[in-house]
Amino acid sequence: MGKCMFQTWLRHWALIPDGNPVMTRTSALLPVTTIKEGRKAMLKLTDDEIERTGGELMVWWNGSGAAQVIAHDHGATLLVRATGADSLSAMSRTGEDAQACRILCNTARQLHRPANASTPVLTPLRHWFRHLAPAAKIYGGVMTRCAEIANELFSSPQDEVVLHGDLHHGNVLDFGPAGWLAIDPKGLLGERGFDYANIFTNPDLADPRVAIATDPNIFKQRVQLVSEIAGIERQRLLMWIAAWCGLSSAWFLEDGENAAITLRVAELAIAELDEESRQL
Repeated sequence: MGKCMFQTWLRHWALIPDGNPVMTRTSALLPVTTIKEGRKAMLKLTDDEIERTGGELMVWWNGSGAAQVIAHDHGATLLVRATGADSLSAMSRTGEDAQACRILCNTARQLHRPANASTPVLTPLRHWFRHLAPAAKIYGGVMTRCAEIANELFSSPQDEVVLHGDLHHGNVLDFGPAGWLAIDPKGLLGERGFDYANIFTNPDLADPRVAIATDPNIFKQRVQLVSEIAGIERQRLLMWIAAWCGLSSAWFLEDGENAAITLRVAELAIAELDEESRQL
């Protein structure tokens, strides 16, 4: 995606650039300002099917728990831009991890609604997990247990809602007076407990040096807090954490990347599950 593609939408929606473009693996983003109202916004262009579904889902949420969409047309989305100064990752790194977790849980609560006739076509959560079992056969170890736990979860689904699919510290931003709102959803449909699991691998995945998610004491505090706020039974939450960490590890390993963080968090979750089993 070159500058010419930005130019088409800058003219179409009467925008002027307000910063440098940011290129990701799936999208091109450009900070902009609307000419008519002087509104700070973010222009996002993508050809990726998952990202396109995410844009449609942002429209469906209509600013409740997620950033407000100003305009949307197939692979182009114009979003209100986050201009607040706070960061959930920074909170976690400076002794306010519990508050960051509360904000993430409250955001998830707003996003989790039953699908209806106007909901975009979403990816079933079970399909999202299709890579875990084959990877577990290849790599074994803790991933085998993660795959078994995932199968158990899918054999008894609960509380099916629209899911963000990638709800973590970097995808819930400070929108100032509008509060904390989500961006960049993947657009899934499944058990709501899944969306809370991503909290437990972050903010370490963005910066492995911080070692917050892998701290056993912080992990236990998070489990207690998220279980209470989200109203999810502790064992069920631990199972989703293990399942998600297995899937995330599978993706990392398939891409030839380091899965140390997600594998370690999986071990923490499984250790807690085993401890609970011994106490029964």
